[in-house]
Amino acid sequence: MARKRKFGRPIDGVILINKATGMTSNDVVQKVKRLFFASKAGHTGALDPLATGVLPICLGEATKFSQYLLDADKVYESTFCFGVATDTCDSDGQVIEQVDASALTQAQVEAALVQFRGNIEQVPPMYSALKKDGQPLYKLARAGIEVEREARKVTIHAFDILDFSAGAIAQAKVRIECTKGTYVRSLCDDLGRLLGFGAHVSSLKRVATGDFLLENAYSLAELTEERGEEKAEVLDHHLLATDAPVWRLPKITLDDDSGYYFGRGQAVMDKEVYHIGEEGDTVRVFRAAGDFLGLGEITDDGRVTPRRLVVR
Repeated sequence: MARKRKFGRPIDGVILINKATGMTSNDVVQKVKRLFFASKAGHTGALDPLATGVLPICLGEATKFSQYLLDADKVYESTFCFGVATDTCDSDGQVIEQVDASALTQAQVEAALVQFRGNIEQVPPMYSALKKDGQPLYKLARAGIEVEREARKVTIHAFDILDFSAGAIAQAKVRIECTKGTYVRSLCDDLGRLLGFGAHVSSLKRVATGDFLLENAYSLAELTEERGEEKAEVLDHHLLATDAPVWRLPKITLDDDSGYYFGRGQAVMDKEVYHIGEEGDTVRVFRAAGDFLGLGEITDDGRVTPRRLVVR
C-alpha cells in the first residue's frame, strides 16, 4: 500500500497568536497550519472559547519543546461578575443563581483575595477538558453528570484588582499571575462563594505565557490579510526560532565532529561543558554553524547526552 502523502511543508518555529473569542485552541492550530502550509503544529496550553489572548503555536520540530511552554507561568486579566452564577462559571453557561450584589464593596473583595494568593488548592470545574475514565469532564457535564474532582495544587503569584464597579451585578477587573493548570473560572467561583455571592467570568484575556507577551502576538485576521494570495513563505518572517520555548536554558556549541555524533544520538565530550553547567542540567545544543540540534543533559563524566533531538 502506498504511503499517505503528508500535507504541508516542514517549517519549524513558533508563532504567537492573539486568539479571538469564540474559537477553540484547536481551531487556531488548524488555521495556522493552513496559513503557513505547515505539516505539523500544536498549541502550548488551551484557552477556553470565551478567552482571548496570547496562544503560542509551535510548528514542525518546535512542537518537541512545547511542554516547556505548557509548564510556564501564565498571566491573565479577567472580569468577575458578582451576583450571577452559571453552570460553567463563565458567561457562556446557563444562569443557576442570581442575587443582588449591591452591598458588595471593593474593600470586601480585596480582603477576600488574600486567601487566594500563594500556594492554594482548587477543584477543577466540571466544564473542563480534564478526563475521568477517558471521558472529558465537559462531556459528562453536558449530560448532566457531575463527578468528584480531586483538588490540585497551584500557585497564585499575584491576584490584584485593576478596577471595581459596584451594583446589583458588581464587577471586578483582576490581574492574575499563576502557575500552569490554574483555572481562572474556579478562582472566580470560589471567590464568589467566599463573599456570599454567586460569580462568573465575563471576560478572560491571557496577556503572557512565560516570556511571550500578548503585545507581540498576531491575530489570525492580520496574518490572513498579509498572506492574501501569496505563498505561505511570505509569513515566515514572523516565526520565532525553533528553540524559542527553551531559550532560557544554557546554550552549548559543539564543533562539527561532536555535533555530527550528537545529532545521531550519541553522547559527546566537549570542554565547554565544564563552563556551562553541572551534572543533570539540561542545555540547548547547537552546531558551530548555528544549527539548533536539540536538548542535551550534562552527565557526571562531563559529556552531553541527547535528550530531545531536532530532525532535519
